Amino acid sequence: MMDREPPPPEAGAPVPVAGFLSGLSGKLLMLTVAFVMIAEVLIFVPSVANMRLMWLRDRLSTAAAASVVIEGLPDRELPRPVQDETLMATGTKAIVLRRADASRMVAAVDMPPSVDAQYDIAHVSFPGAIYDAFDTLLFGGKRIIRVYGPVADSQTTIELLLDEGALRRAMLVYARNVFALSIIISLITASLIFFAINRLLIRPIRRMTANMRDFSEEPANPARVLVPSPGRDELAVAGIHLSQMQQTLQRTLKEQKNLADLGLAVSKINHDMRNILSSAQLMSDRLAAVDDPVVKRFAPKLLRSIDRAVGYTNEVLSYGRMKEPEPRRRFVALRPLVLEVSEMLALDARADIDFGLQVEPGLQVDADGEQLFRVIHNLCRNAVEALSQDSGAARRSLTVTGLRTGSVVSIAIEDNGPGMPPKARENLFAAFRGSVRSGGTGLGLAIARELVLAHGGTIALVEKNTPGTLFRIELPDRPVPLDAFRHRA
Repeated sequence: MMDREPPPPEAGAPVPVAGFLSGLSGKLLMLTVAFVMIAEVLIFVPSVANMRLMWLRDRLSTAAAASVVIEGLPDRELPRPVQDETLMATGTKAIVLRRADASRMVAAVDMPPSVDAQYDIAHVSFPGAIYDAFDTLLFGGKRIIRVYGPVADSQTTIELLLDEGALRRAMLVYARNVFALSIIISLITASLIFFAINRLLIRPIRRMTANMRDFSEEPANPARVLVPSPGRDELAVAGIHLSQMQQTLQRTLKEQKNLADLGLAVSKINHDMRNILSSAQLMSDRLAAVDDPVVKRFAPKLLRSIDRAVGYTNEVLSYGRMKEPEPRRRFVALRPLVLEVSEMLALDARADIDFGLQVEPGLQVDADGEQLFRVIHNLCRNAVEALSQDSGAARRSLTVTGLRTGSVVSIAIEDNGPGMPPKARENLFAAFRGSVRSGGTGLGLAIARELVLAHGGTIALVEKNTPGTLFRIELPDRPVPLDAFRHRA
């Protein structure tokens, strides 16, 4: 069976801190020692092969120096004491000089019946030298070997018969010394690298880890925000981004808390407001029965306004849950809806604002009438408030334009007021941050955007060359099922 991964810790559960050996510090130290030892092994392999060749060349050079002296003597066998001294000085069993025309036995003692291996020092490859070195270390020590090579730049070749035991003992001493030196170098190098990386990497990572743990325990505490380390390296940049993310999260949590408090407050207000509106609705019903032309003219509008207010109070709990109800879409005449918005804002009674309506009488929008009313009402109310605060314009105007292109209806709301401030542009459609005027909440644009998106449409602030603000809303029709299309056709 395959090993299953351990389940992640539950939210809020303490996460154990790794020990020294299982943590990053211990792993870094172990890996550093291992890598330095691997590097030392890679250095040891060619160095021990080179040591073996140098040892053999040294014996050939010593024998060649002795042979030069002996070569000047008459061509006869040397006395035994001289041969023994020569062999002892070179550490060999036999020395032979070979020329193209003749060979001479310089010295010999206890000639072996056979030779176990022979090596040409003048013609040896690098892989061959490594192979011969490890062959001597692992399997040598009791063999008789024949080694030969040229004497300086002459045509003379010197040949030696050696007992491999001395060579193997020298190689073992060399390997022991190199191994001990490698251990010392590895520990020193690993310690230096460990302390350097621990200071440059591990400590900042531990600091960021501890900060994230403390911040998760109390994210609303400003003192838990990470103070970035100075510098421009990757960890310093990561610390800056972590600090910015924590600050953004704290602002978001504060806004969410404000929204939750607002939802609770509105719910309390809604309870009493609904009772008041119910009483106003009863009185408006009685007012509609009064036989007066002026009352009969304004009573229906008053009734619709009170009915709409009652409907808003019924949906106020959905505001507290930060969720709007699903739009109940049908084809709504746009022109009467915009005229109702203008009556709600009393634009017909204002002489300081010219209200323009450029919507064809037969234009219909596939939308929820109440939600579309709220969208247009919020945008027009913002425009009226901006125009009321603008004292520089000679003639203030507000224009609502509607146009259908295929299955999409485009609604433009334009004014010639002071325009959108830069701060409001940066936080456009953000509740409590996208307010245009001082004291505003920015909820109007946020609600308008949410309602438009629920219809599958778009709302955007359009750049214009003239002063003022232009919002464009685009609402697509719902796809018509094939059966309904055939029935309608």
